[in-house]
Order: sequence, then C-alpha cells, then structure tokens
Amino acid sequence: MSEPNIILEAKGLSRHYQVSRGFFQGHATVKALNNVSFQLQAGKTLAVVGESGCGKSTLARQLTLIEEPTAGELNIAGVAIAKADAAALKALRPKVQMVFQNPFASLNPRKQVGAMLAEPLQLNTTLSASEREQRVREMLQIVGLRPEHYHRYPHMFSGGQRQRIAIARAMMLKPAVLVADEPTSALDVSIQAQILNLFMDLQDELGTAYVFVSHNLAVVEHIADDVMVMYFGSTVEYGAKETIFQQPLHPYTKALMSATPAIRQEDRRAKIKLTGELPSPLNPPTGCAFNTRCPHANERCRSEVPVLRPLANRMIACHHIETIPQ
Repeated sequence: MSEPNIILEAKGLSRHYQVSRGFFQGHATVKALNNVSFQLQAGKTLAVVGESGCGKSTLARQLTLIEEPTAGELNIAGVAIAKADAAALKALRPKVQMVFQNPFASLNPRKQVGAMLAEPLQLNTTLSASEREQRVREMLQIVGLRPEHYHRYPHMFSGGQRQRIAIARAMMLKPAVLVADEPTSALDVSIQAQILNLFMDLQDELGTAYVFVSHNLAVVEHIADDVMVMYFGSTVEYGAKETIFQQPLHPYTKALMSATPAIRQEDRRAKIKLTGELPSPLNPPTGCAFNTRCPHANERCRSEVPVLRPLANRMIACHHIETIPQ
C-alpha cells in the first residue's frame, strides 16, 4: 500500500504573543495557538471549526507564512519551514495561497481585475504580457466571470463576484495548498452555495488541498474530508468528517453540533446550552481550557491539561471521555 501524499503537516504548532496588561502591570503571554498537530493530503480538505477567538485565523496565518510559529514544526510540500533559508521560503510561498473573509477589503480598489490577477504571474513566472493576459482571461472564465470583467474595478462587482475574483487570484499560480479563512461568511446564503461548489470544482480540476476555516458546520459538512475542532487555541477533536458528524464525542463538539440548524426532524439534535463565555486569554484557566463551561468537569479537569489521544477512530482531548454518557 502506497503512502498518502501529505502536502501539509503541522507538529505541535504554537503561536504566543506578548501583550501589555496596562500601566505598571507588566506583560502577559497569550497562547493564541497551542500545540496543534495535523496532516493534510493533496487534493483533500481539512475544515477547522470553533467559536470566534479559538485560534482558527491564527492557524491560517501560520500556514500561509504570514507569521512565524513560536514553537513546533510546519512542513509544506516536503519542506521544513523552520530549516528553510530565504531562497527556499521564496520558492515555497507561491505554493500556499489564501482567500480572505471579506472579498472587498482584500482587493485593491485602484486596480483593474485583469492587472490584479496578472500580478502573481508577473512576480513569479517568466510569461510574456500577452501570455499573462491569456491566463487571466482563462481563469476568469473558470471561476464564472465574463471576459469584459477584465478591465473593471472591484467596486463594480457584487460580493459573490468579488469572492470569485479573490479565488481566481489565489489560484493563478495553481498552489498546492489554499487556506480559506471564512470565505463565505460575508455572502448571502444563495451565493454561499455557488462559491462552495466553485471551490469543489477547482479542487477536482487542479488537485489543490484546502484548509477551510469556518464556524458554519453546514458549510463544513458540505465541503470537508476531515474536521479539526478547536477551543481556546488547542485541538479538542480531530478526525474524518463522517466520524465527527455522525458521532461527536467531545462535550464541546457535541454542543457545536447541537447548535447547527437542520431541516429534517431526524437530523436534529438535542440542544446543548453552554454557560459562560470563552475564558480570557490574559487569565486562562488551569487544566482543561473547557472546564469552566463543561457540564462533566471534575477536579482532574481543573488541574491537568488533557492530551490529544486516539479513541474511536479519531483524536480527542478529554480526560474521561469513556465515562461520559453518549
């Protein structure tokens, strides 16, 4: 049996920030991302889900080399980022692209669409101007836009069209990995479905692997192969989409799933209401970060950090998951 083609791998990835507590109160360390590990195969989609503030966007910035991790290892297309020199990193950057949440804010309002899409080709290839224009026009057609859109500016498009432009720009260099940070949350529901289908069509055609950051579990169920559930900067449950959606085990995952609307009666879950908010990053709880909101927390949970471990065809971080009623 051949080894799977792992295009992206993180081991113990962490990102910590030093922030001021205020006048005469010194500094505190905020652990925005803490010991996150996963693998992503070529042509597959990993969905990263969780509440706002759980570390999803911080992870996206590490994967796209916008920020350097505080600790841990990151390997992209077989290259260890920590050991790569400047030339290796420059060669690697085109292989990892990103689509942002707000398509209008991520597009230069003073540039025509054609010039924006041609810029990655101009910086990273030796194509002539006419060849670049031809590639841009082909990509516009692939993402569902018309040839006359080449000379238009971003303000002349709808939100869905702008996101198509942003996706086209990210795909111009045919990256190995595309990180999509809440790419449909700013769009109408009807447009969301079109954009998701576009993502899936492009993946089939180009073989790009996706890291899809989202808080919308209905979207995740539609597009993901694997799901990683994050809470307070750490992974609490990680496995195949079918495994996580059919039988969520971690109390936090179960609460997330119960909040997802379902049309069919048989798909609806009993609502689980979590009390309280995410803990303050400046004053994190001891032990399991979820212990302040978990209905099953005990003294061990309040004193000892759970380790991510294999159980029931997934990875899960919970001290006494075997004894929790399912």
